[in-house]
Amino acid sequence: MNMETSHEHELLTATVRKFVETEMMPHEDEVDRLGHVPEEIGRQIEARAHELGLFACNLPEEVGGGGLDLSAQRIIEQEFGKTTHALHSWAARPTEILLACEGEQREKYLLPCVRGEKRELFGLTEPDAGSDAMGMKSNARRDGDDWILNGSKHFISGPCMPDFAIVFASTGADDTPRGPRKRVTAFLVDVGTPGFVCREGTRSVSYRGYKTFELHFDNVRLGPGQILGEEGRGFEIAGQWLGMGRIWVGASCCGKAERILEMATEWAANRRQFGKPIGSFQATGFRLADGAMNLRAANLMVTDAVARHQSGRMADHDAAMVKVFCSEMLGRIADDAVQIFGGMGLMEELPVQRLWRDSRLERIWDGTSEIQRHIITRSMLRPLGA
Repeated sequence: MNMETSHEHELLTATVRKFVETEMMPHEDEVDRLGHVPEEIGRQIEARAHELGLFACNLPEEVGGGGLDLSAQRIIEQEFGKTTHALHSWAARPTEILLACEGEQREKYLLPCVRGEKRELFGLTEPDAGSDAMGMKSNARRDGDDWILNGSKHFISGPCMPDFAIVFASTGADDTPRGPRKRVTAFLVDVGTPGFVCREGTRSVSYRGYKTFELHFDNVRLGPGQILGEEGRGFEIAGQWLGMGRIWVGASCCGKAERILEMATEWAANRRQFGKPIGSFQATGFRLADGAMNLRAANLMVTDAVARHQSGRMADHDAAMVKVFCSEMLGRIADDAVQIFGGMGLMEELPVQRLWRDSRLERIWDGTSEIQRHIITRSMLRPLGA
C-alpha cells in the first residue's frame, strides 16, 4: 500500500477543496432551509464541474470521461463528503454501470450522461425489499420480443428529476443447490414511457435537498434493447458498482469527519469554562483524541481498500469493513461534536447540527451496518463450511 502523495494528487486535492468551499458550502444553509437546491445553483455547480474536468471524472477517457484512477477518485469523494449530497451530486459522476451499454444504448444513455445532457437513477430498493434485495417484487415477463414491467421502487435518490432509470426486476427463477433463486435483470427505462410514473418521494432530515424518488411501473412495455447487460445478470452488474460505492461512502465519511473534528477542535480551544479552554478538560480532550485516532484508522482502511481494488484483490468483505467502520466512526465524531458544542451544537446558527443529521444516514444507505457485518461474518464462516 503506497502512502506517498503525488504532486498531481496534491494539486487535485487543492482544486476540489476550493471548488467545494467556494461553489457549494456557501449554499448549505439555504438548501437545508428550502429542502431543495434551486436549479440555477445546481446548474452553476454543474457548469463549474465541467470547467474543472470533474464531471464524469470516474468514467474512462474513451467514452469522454475524465479517466481518473481510483486514488484520484478517492480524493474527490473525500472532499465532496465535507458538504451535502444535495450540492455535490450536481457535479455528477454517472454510474459506472452504464459502461455495460452496448450499440445504440451508448448513444442514447451512456454518452449523454457523460456530457451532462441526461441524468440517471439507480432503481433497486423497494418498500418491502431494502436489505433483502432478493425479496424484490418488481418483475418483468416476456411478451414476444418485448418485456412487460410491473412493480415499484422507493428511496431512489438523485439531485433532480431524471431522464431515465436503471431498474432491477425479476425475470424468472433458477434452480440452485439452495433452492430457487430469482433471475434479476437490469432495464433502462425512460421517464415518459407509458405506464412509468416517476415522482418525488418522502423527505429526509438527512441531506435535505437531496431528493428521493418513487418509481411505479404499470405494464410498462420495454423492447429487447432496453436490457442493460444480459438477462438474468443484473446483480452481477450491480455488484460491480456496489463494491466501490461502499468504498466511496467510506471516503466521504472521512471527509465529513475531518470537517467536523476541525470545527470541534477549534471550539474546544476557544470556548472557556471555569477559566480554561474546555479542550483542556479530559472529558472534552479525550473525545478529540479518540476522534483523531478513529479518523486516522478509517483513512488507512479506505487507502488499503483502494489499493486492493487496483490490484484486483478486493473482496466483498473488504468493502463491507470500510463501509461499516467509516460510517460508524463518523457517527461517533458527529455525536461527540454536538456534545462538545453543548447547546450551540443543536442550534441552527451553526452547521454542527446539520452535519450530525447528515451523518446518520451513512449507516443506512448502500447497505446497513447490519448487512455489512453479515457479509463480513459470512466471509469468515464459509471457508470453514458453516
